[in-house]
Amino acid sequence: MIQKAGLMFFMLLLVFALSPVGDCEAETTASGDEFVVGFKVRFGGRYDDVRMCVASDPGTKGGIAADISLFMDFGINEDWFIHVDLPVFRPILFAVAFDMLQFEPSVGAHRRISTGGDVDVILGPTLGVSLHYGPDYRSGQSGSERGPSFFAMGPTFGGYFGLDFLRRGKPFNFQLGVSPYVTPLFGIADDENHRGVVVGGLLDALFQWGSK
Repeated sequence: MIQKAGLMFFMLLLVFALSPVGDCEAETTASGDEFVVGFKVRFGGRYDDVRMCVASDPGTKGGIAADISLFMDFGINEDWFIHVDLPVFRPILFAVAFDMLQFEPSVGAHRRISTGGDVDVILGPTLGVSLHYGPDYRSGQSGSERGPSFFAMGPTFGGYFGLDFLRRGKPFNFQLGVSPYVTPLFGIADDENHRGVVVGGLLDALFQWGSK
C-alpha cells in the first residue's frame, strides 16, 4: 500500500511537471547549456515510524530534519535540467556523533518556467534512495536506553517547487524552494523486520554558481 501511494504521488508530480504552463512559448534547443554548482541549506520536519530521531525523545515518531548538501544542475534544453543532490552534513554528523548512518541522495528532473522578470519558477519530480543504519524510534541515544542497530533502506518519491532569483550577468544567485517527500523503509537482515514510512518536507535555500 505504501509503495503504491508513493508511486502514484511520483507519477502525479511528473504529469504536472510535463504539462504546459501558461503561455510559455520558448523553443527548446537540442542541448542545454545550463551548468550550476552550489550548496543547499535544508530545514524541515518529518513523520518517521522507523528510525531514531536524535532531536526527539525516545518513542517519538519523527521530528525536525536538517542538512547541508552539495548539488549540480545539468541542462538538457532551455526548459529542463537534471538536479543531483548529495547530502554531506547529516551523514558526517550522524557517523561521528551518534554512530549512525542516514544518507539520502536524490536526482530530480526540474523544469524552468521563465516569467520574463527577475524570478523564474522551478518545479519537478524527485527520485532518491534512503539508507539507514542505527536504532529505531523507541531508542535513546546512549547507554541502556539505546536499542539495537539495524540496516534499512527504501526509495524516496518527492517533488520540488522553487523560486530562482536571477542576477543576470552575475555568476552567483539564490533560490528558495520546498521539497515534500515520502519514503517507505524496509529493514535488511533485520531480526525485528522493521517496516514503515517517512513523510516530510524541507525548506531549501540554494546558493549557486554557474551559467544559465
